[in-house]
Amino acid sequence: MRDIVFTRSSGWLPDVISEDGGLKLMLGAGADANHEPRTFTFPIEEAHLAVIREDLSRHLLLWSAVLPLCDAAGTAGRLDESAAVALLDPVLLSSPADVDALFRRIRWDRSRLVAHGADIDALERGQVCAAMRSATVTSNEERAQEHLADRRRAERGAVHGPLDAAILRYTGQYAHGATVPGRMPGAVDTALLQEVMRVIATAERACAGMRIGMDPRRGQRATDKRDWDRVATTVGSAVRRAYPGLGDDAVRTVSFLMCSETADRSRNAAEEDDTEAADDRAGLGGSARKTALSFTDDKGAEKKWLEGGPRSASAEFWQFVGDRSAADNEVFTIEDEEMGEGIQLHFYADSIARITTLRAGKDGSDPEYRVEYSLVEGLGAYRNLVNAFVGGGCAALEPHGPWISDVAAFERARRERRERR
Repeated sequence: MRDIVFTRSSGWLPDVISEDGGLKLMLGAGADANHEPRTFTFPIEEAHLAVIREDLSRHLLLWSAVLPLCDAAGTAGRLDESAAVALLDPVLLSSPADVDALFRRIRWDRSRLVAHGADIDALERGQVCAAMRSATVTSNEERAQEHLADRRRAERGAVHGPLDAAILRYTGQYAHGATVPGRMPGAVDTALLQEVMRVIATAERACAGMRIGMDPRRGQRATDKRDWDRVATTVGSAVRRAYPGLGDDAVRTVSFLMCSETADRSRNAAEEDDTEAADDRAGLGGSARKTALSFTDDKGAEKKWLEGGPRSASAEFWQFVGDRSAADNEVFTIEDEEMGEGIQLHFYADSIARITTLRAGKDGSDPEYRVEYSLVEGLGAYRNLVNAFVGGGCAALEPHGPWISDVAAFERARRERRERR
């Protein structure tokens, strides 16, 4: 039979329960192998309950001291009950000076104390009891997260001025640098908001008109890394010139924000470009303009495209690539069976082959093909090659060479390019 004897009914603060005729402290910490919260208990005495009931700061300090033992138990291990019990008297019944000394010797969870209002400067001085004079029953997790972020920055030597911190708060990356940035003016102190907006305006001017295309080779939501790096470099250089005192974290978050917004604006541009490019070539290839194509990948999947549908051949092909591309599926082919020609894209090698049927197979003989290879530099070049083939067949690819028919010569060209990079 388990009954709650005392609880502060706030978040995860440990409760005191009565179980099997004795008092125990019960707390939730960590998770099991199924990601369900784990619960730990260990025995306490009436004297400990009295302090926990009357003194919030000692309650919080005990929690902070026990949490590392719970972490050590992992997903399935047992709590070191003896170690937990050994903390009770020193944390709850000792003088403030002795408690401070104890916390200089043991592991303890700083974030719990900071979340519940501890004075951070006092904690840094090792005065944990004094720090807890400002303790609150309710927690502020954002305060704890920001404090942890500050400690990590200090460990790597990053120094933030008021404007740096304000910019990170504006983008929502002060506590979580890996999150996608946004615009949160309400998070910035009013006195600094106008200056933050001037920095953002500088970044916006720098990347005006730039675009970041999607990269179907890495999935439907992936962006073109070259485009992304180009925008980030442009924005970073402009912001550093205008505000040389800004730290790397602030410049990085502004660049990240501009790249994210540019990518959002450009999300449908790739399909529009493919359609427009194919339409522009409608009169160039004459009868060579494709009316029926087959798309295949290295896993045997196939998709047919016919002229007159709602989307261009290029757009349909890149949709097919985005749906099917993977680390073990990086070769895609576009074939015009009627004309006996096609192209094969080798994403793993940054190359392409154009294939032309010289002689169809007859009476059981194999057909004869001409295969020519070319190096490709980036997604934009791949898109241009696909558009050219759709608009005019293999003949339209001639200006996009050089085309190499000798396999050994092509491999040398690939090797030389790899050495230059």
